[in-house]
Amino acid sequence: MSRAPTASTGPAPPRIARGGWLDALRFIVGAMIILYHFREAAPTPLGQLHPVFDRGYLLTNFFILDSGYVLARIYGDRLAAGQASVRAYSRQRLLRVIPAHLAVSLVLVAIVGGAALAGVAPSNPRWFDWSQLPAQVLLLQAYGVPGGQGWNAPTWTLSALIGCYLLLPWICRVVWRMTPLAALLGAIALLVVGDQAAVMWLGDPLYRLPLWFGILRALPLFLLGVAAAYFGSRVYVAPRAAGLIGVSAALALAALQAFGPFSLASLGLMTVIIWAAGAVPVGRPSRLVEQLALMSFAMFLTNEVSRIVWFGLLEAVGQDNAPSGVRWTLWTIGFVGAFAAAAVFRYGFDRPVQTWINPSRTAVDKPPVAGSPATPAAGAIRLANPSRPDIPGEQRACGPPVTIGSQTTVMAAPGDRPRRAPGLRP
Repeated sequence: MSRAPTASTGPAPPRIARGGWLDALRFIVGAMIILYHFREAAPTPLGQLHPVFDRGYLLTNFFILDSGYVLARIYGDRLAAGQASVRAYSRQRLLRVIPAHLAVSLVLVAIVGGAALAGVAPSNPRWFDWSQLPAQVLLLQAYGVPGGQGWNAPTWTLSALIGCYLLLPWICRVVWRMTPLAALLGAIALLVVGDQAAVMWLGDPLYRLPLWFGILRALPLFLLGVAAAYFGSRVYVAPRAAGLIGVSAALALAALQAFGPFSLASLGLMTVIIWAAGAVPVGRPSRLVEQLALMSFAMFLTNEVSRIVWFGLLEAVGQDNAPSGVRWTLWTIGFVGAFAAAAVFRYGFDRPVQTWINPSRTAVDKPPVAGSPATPAAGAIRLANPSRPDIPGEQRACGPPVTIGSQTTVMAAPGDRPRRAPGLRP
């Protein structure tokens, strides 16, 4: 648990809430991931227009960072203090991911299997190698289990994130014993050292490891997100200053990408952007932004299936012979259709299922010990709807401030698929 000094109460870091910049970022990056997955199907592959369109690994890394940040802001204090049920938390996270994943996998298997029964073979059969399917369906591909390539390939990220989710209680217990700055610097050091080790021993930088090393790739990034959340929940920065820092980091990231990947620097800037988005209060939550962010998981999970189906149909009717303008129109319809398919999946399947298996107000906190107050511990977070615990409402009792010079520091009380072999395009 954090060791907060005793002093008078000062300004506290704002809570994270729905309908703000964190939600906006999730949707924007989700849309960019769809664009990345559709890039090669364009009449002119988008990577030929600018190399930035081929850097989808950075978008995947953003979602891993963001997942660590958001979950640590929601659950961190209680998990670190032992005031939350690890079993209930783990159940929530598993049920949030697995039913939707299995449903999409079943749909894809039905489409490919049905086409095979009808005598229609995929143009790239290796992408639909049945021997690769078990590891992917069981979400084991990020742990060195053979298989998982092709099909709905981006699900390696879910495989790796499940491991990160289950480790979060113990990560928080370690991180919350450190000072916020030490935790942040330690996470950065781990990422840099891990990257050098990955290059030396595995032949790839950490942030671009192939799917069978997915957990090794995801865990340091997830930990950096957790450290940024711990820092953000303890260190107060004026909202205007935080906003300026976030905008500056976003502009710097765009400038870097115009000239090259600069991957480690880009990861650092993305972390700053996520922290800044959480440091700016949500004064007027947008219901539209909230709903778009809630759809981002469905976008991530379904866009590959939408791409396979749409462009498979166009290939079957011979779109390659159509004029360029027609092909761009069809590509745009497919790109927009991926959002529509995600919305149908979100509101037609995912939300009803989550309401059923993860009903709202499900308790995560442990029952109060006899003789202890029944009220939540300081720093406890109220889940607005635990069936969607991405960025629920948060309330916090803030601890004493520490003044350093003229700055007041507040101590709060206790979603890139693997690179594909050339020509292996479904």
